[in-house]
Amino acid sequence: MVRNSVTVQAAALLLLALFFICWNYAGATDAAPDCCLNTVDKKIPGNLVQSYYVQTKEMGCRLLATVFVTKKGRQLCAPPARKNNWVKKLIDKLNKKSKKSSKRKSQ
Repeated sequence: MVRNSVTVQAAALLLLALFFICWNYAGATDAAPDCCLNTVDKKIPGNLVQSYYVQTKEMGCRLLATVFVTKKGRQLCAPPARKNNWVKKLIDKLNKKSKKSSKRKSQ
């Protein structure tokens, strides 16, 4: 009788441990966003950059930033684009390059 009680307790403990492992694993898929914590206002050479995106508060980030992705896959955090700053000029250059490549693909 004691042996059955110990077996049931061990099985319950094992089941509980399995539940917590699965619960933590499922929660890991909702990982925190990869956000810029600060920006550097230093001009990035255009030939290194492949693409960009704008980091917003809606993405779960505290800081508004422009993130440039290099050809090697690195993410460089720059300040938001303003009227005539280098960030705006680089974004315009990337958008023009993107439009040219999409025209070539459609022809």
